[in-house]
Amino acid sequence: MESPDPMSYPARAVPQLRFRYDLVFFAVLAFTLSACGINDIPTAREHAKAAWSEVLNQYQRRSDLIPNLVETVRGFAKQESTVLTEVTEARARATAIHVDADTVQDPAKFREFQQAQSQLSGALGRLLAIQEAYPELRSNQNFLALQSQIEGTENRIAVARRNYIERVRQYNTLLITFPSRLWAATLYRGDRPMETFTISEEQMRVPQVRF
Repeated sequence: MESPDPMSYPARAVPQLRFRYDLVFFAVLAFTLSACGINDIPTAREHAKAAWSEVLNQYQRRSDLIPNLVETVRGFAKQESTVLTEVTEARARATAIHVDADTVQDPAKFREFQQAQSQLSGALGRLLAIQEAYPELRSNQNFLALQSQIEGTENRIAVARRNYIERVRQYNTLLITFPSRLWAATLYRGDRPMETFTISEEQMRVPQVRF
């Protein structure tokens, strides 16, 4: 059976065929570019930013718990005014720093954020250690509940930081390795390496208190 002569197709069929060919072409082009890793950098960037948002979320949760903790301790240990003031001021400094998605590409701002959170962690650890000298505080249900929430939040912070560090490692690696480096030099020139945490886990962890 002879194949139909294209010249015999109705005139309206020609644009339809051209439209189908265009679709196939763009589909093949999209698949080829995807296979070449054109989307790897923006994908890694968004994953890293999402991980950073979770870090901030957990730090904010800790910050929200501190005022109640301070007031609870104050009710049993008013004479510990130095530590109470230290925690309050450290929290104020930490919350005064404006951070957003751009902070991860600003070394100075990121370092300022790290230092403030580290100072708050140290002050918070000293506040929780006060309970050693106050048996009534150690048995107060409100204090115990807040202590448990603080410790749980510290664990979440550690997990969030580790996840962020790994996401940033993946993103930064893409910017300097082939073939994604080609896309970084052409389509994603505005992408810069992201900052990562340099302080130790021990600095961010509330000291364990033995009863």
